Amino acid sequence: MLEYQILAVIAAFVFLYCLVASKLEQTQFNGPLVFVACGLILGPYCLNLVAIDIDGETLKTLAEITLAVVLFTDSAAANLPVLLRIKRLPARLLLIGLPLTIALGFLTGGLIYTNLTWIELALLATMLAPTDAALGQAVINNKAVPSSVREGLNVESGLNDGICVPVLLLFLAISSDSLDQGGVLTQMLQLPLQAIGIGTLVGIASAVIGCSSINASVKRDWIDGAWTQIPVIALAIVCFASSQWLGGSGFIACFVGGLVFGGLIREQKQPLLKAADGTGDVLSMITWFIFGALFIGDCLLAPQWQAILYALLSLSVVRIAPVFLSVAGMGLQNDSKLFMGWFGPRGLASIVFIVMVNEANLPGSKTLVQAVTWTVLLSVLMHGITANPLASVYANRVNARGDKV
Repeated sequence: MLEYQILAVIAAFVFLYCLVASKLEQTQFNGPLVFVACGLILGPYCLNLVAIDIDGETLKTLAEITLAVVLFTDSAAANLPVLLRIKRLPARLLLIGLPLTIALGFLTGGLIYTNLTWIELALLATMLAPTDAALGQAVINNKAVPSSVREGLNVESGLNDGICVPVLLLFLAISSDSLDQGGVLTQMLQLPLQAIGIGTLVGIASAVIGCSSINASVKRDWIDGAWTQIPVIALAIVCFASSQWLGGSGFIACFVGGLVFGGLIREQKQPLLKAADGTGDVLSMITWFIFGALFIGDCLLAPQWQAILYALLSLSVVRIAPVFLSVAGMGLQNDSKLFMGWFGPRGLASIVFIVMVNEANLPGSKTLVQAVTWTVLLSVLMHGITANPLASVYANRVNARGDKV
């Protein structure tokens, strides 16, 4: 009977949250913050009303599917004319800012954690390098923020987790001593090219086939009503699973597929995406609830000051400094650089990565879990509280200056 109790509590909470979701989104208490807090309160560390017992693989799969759906729907809704105009911005954030973030995260970890090996430090830096498209929605969907900044952050968060996957897999392979020196070099070239190349091809092919099929079906009135809620979700999962199956990055496939889908779909684009957004929101709710119930308690009961310090630096200096360096010479004002640097939240991708690393049973696994958990927790808290107020302040400054950001 326990599973019914858990199901009833979670479903009741989702129902109640839906009744006030629109109002809460206008405040500092965003969805992830509310669900993490309630997962902690209702979970085994507090009231124990929800005694969740799932393995790491189940949580990893849930987080992966959630992230896949969010990436697909967000990129499908992207403003392509704006994106084409500011393409240099996300390109710099990804090609310059992302490697710098990993490097600075590695160096920062080396100063704080003297007990971790270099490979564990590299894994930690990689796990916390990607930003979260779902957690950043409060800023990305805020029309007061200049469109170029919003689209730049959206593209960055959509692609950086997919780029980090082969890097993480390479470090995991090295940590298992399964590669010789020549193998490391081969994998350094092969994994990124394979992940990005296959992911891109699968995303484009899936989107083209999906769009053609949906447009033909709508034209013949074969799809309508409740059935419009399913195709985009199914297409996102096809993109993700097919790419992973073929050895590519499912996250890159979903983001690229969403961009192509959004550009090609002619009929009922908004109804299709709106229904998919709702499904993505529900999956996100469940993932954040489980994260709050399973992970946060251990960190709060036995906090490590090194983990908290690393988390604070990861969310500030380790993120902001690379953003400043990567966009140098583009004519952006310092407040724009600070805004983009601050709103690099960590979330679902880092949760997926920490489950992958935890399964490797490294000597420093517990330390890595603490560092990543504290970073995600503080990100949910601080980015959730500051998103709407800072977006308003920044938008007012930009409008007062008349910048064309």
